[in-house]
Amino acid sequence: MIIGGMQKTSTIDFPGLLSCVLFCRGCDMNCFYCHNRDLIYSFGQSLDDDYVWEFLKKRAGLLDGVVISGGEPTLQKDLGDFIAEVKKLGYKVKLDTNGQRPDVVKQLAENKLIDYSAVDIKASFIEYLSVCGKEGFLKAAETIEVLQQAGVPFEVRTTLYPGLTYEDLICILSSLAEMPRWRLNYFRMPEKYLEQDEERLQETALTQQDIEKVLPELLKIQPNLIYE
Repeated sequence: MIIGGMQKTSTIDFPGLLSCVLFCRGCDMNCFYCHNRDLIYSFGQSLDDDYVWEFLKKRAGLLDGVVISGGEPTLQKDLGDFIAEVKKLGYKVKLDTNGQRPDVVKQLAENKLIDYSAVDIKASFIEYLSVCGKEGFLKAAETIEVLQQAGVPFEVRTTLYPGLTYEDLICILSSLAEMPRWRLNYFRMPEKYLEQDEERLQETALTQQDIEKVLPELLKIQPNLIYE
């Protein structure tokens, strides 16, 4: 595992559990609003394996869960083996994924290695290429179906990126059947971004106040929407 960073304590990343978050290096997308741009590439500064394991062993029994995020964790060749060792320490495991490798998620689910997952639906079908640098909606939808069939609890996440309109959001929320939980993440300006994306990042982004104004209409489409 190539782990580029760690958040030692989190009360919000794993619903109901006190957790730590491990950020893997490498991603197969290049979203223009990415907040973890330093992690897109697999090369770069990473944490020593011994340091990570020493921390996890020391916190076993104090933390409830480990969130494996990124970057994109499913690109890690030893992800399954790593999670198996984490679970031996008594942790529950949450996987954050962009959903582009449903085959990997299926294998993890079949082996009972994930207790919860968050899958990103980043844009509408027609906007994926523009937002993420590649097509990806169908793969993400397939990953959600894999989790549903495996009975793994999960949530869908969408970041309200600059330029996303109310009509765009309606399109995204309508693109899937009713989800058990669909979380809206509000945009925050990243510290690092590509020069060619600067103008786009300055476009208007939907706020919590904007969402609250149209919430009844959104809840008709996805009743389990989380918008706070």
